[in-house]
Amino acid sequence: MPTFNIIKTAEPKKTFRVSSVMGKFDLESNQIKEHFEGNIDIKDNWQIGLIVGKSGSGKTTIAKQLFPESYITNFEYSAETILDDMPKECSVEDITKAFNSVGFSSPPSWLKQYSVLSNGEKMRVDLARAILSEDNLFVFDEFTSVVDRNVAQIGSFAMQKAIRKTSKQFIAVTCHYDVEDWLLPDWVFDTDSMTFRNCEGQKKNRPEIKFEIFQTFDKSIWKVFAKHHYLSHTHNNAANVYLAFVNNELAGFISILHLPHPIAKTIKKVHRLVILPDYQGLGIGIKFLNEIGKYYIKNGWRYTIVTSAPSLIFGLKRHKNWKCKHFGRMTATSGILHGSNNKNTNSKHRLTTSWEMV
Repeated sequence: MPTFNIIKTAEPKKTFRVSSVMGKFDLESNQIKEHFEGNIDIKDNWQIGLIVGKSGSGKTTIAKQLFPESYITNFEYSAETILDDMPKECSVEDITKAFNSVGFSSPPSWLKQYSVLSNGEKMRVDLARAILSEDNLFVFDEFTSVVDRNVAQIGSFAMQKAIRKTSKQFIAVTCHYDVEDWLLPDWVFDTDSMTFRNCEGQKKNRPEIKFEIFQTFDKSIWKVFAKHHYLSHTHNNAANVYLAFVNNELAGFISILHLPHPIAKTIKKVHRLVILPDYQGLGIGIKFLNEIGKYYIKNGWRYTIVTSAPSLIFGLKRHKNWKCKHFGRMTATSGILHGSNNKNTNSKHRLTTSWEMV
């Protein structure tokens, strides 16, 4: 797509209002002309591109002209759940894998209608749907325009990770320059200066984020996170609660319980772990889990977690300091590490994994 030369003209009829404005502002003609000319020297082996510039600089015009079949402003969503809005040929496993890959990892939200999702969640659902489509190239206009800048940056990083795990090509069209450092594009076209920049071969590092952990004794904070937990909205008030902040914004919740056991007396287990949707996809959940684990192990405790969340299982499998102790369906007698009485747990007869930090 080396060169483009686009001329757009409009010549409205000379109505009373048009003639009034022409006379008042001394306009010689009612013909409006816009001219966009530039060079986008895209190589073959790229995956992520960025078209960026101020409003009115021609971003949308250029994107539509160069990529007419791949240009996307929005998808149509009409089903009662976003699961059923995904392509019909995709399996549930394909869909949930795509959701997790873009950092949309809250199963309760998968059962919602698209219209009730937050703008940050909608952005990730749109990307998941594009990944699941048969098209190899897709171009998103107004990228991150409806979310706050902190969410936009974190969402951009989660998205680029998801794209690079596929063979897809993605072009973001936006007026926000701040996403470039997080989207880590292979090329950038700036419509303000009509200049092209090839970023391939450059070292790509995500900007540093400020990550902090605080203990809290206010158990009511669970209400903020409850609806995003994949398993249960309940919380045991005996648990110790810790909060994670990203760039001074509340992002995560973890609570730890002592595990009663007839033999082992030094086991702590993760009771609830939730990362808010806008901060999923950065690896914050595993980092949060590990930092709390280090604290307990340093103080002489064993540290365990039971989960059936696919994204968390995948993350734990990648870390050498986590050992899988059980994989399968929990019964009243399985899993000595988790106590001798599992009769009333929500894990009974559900496929779960059990892990210990070593």
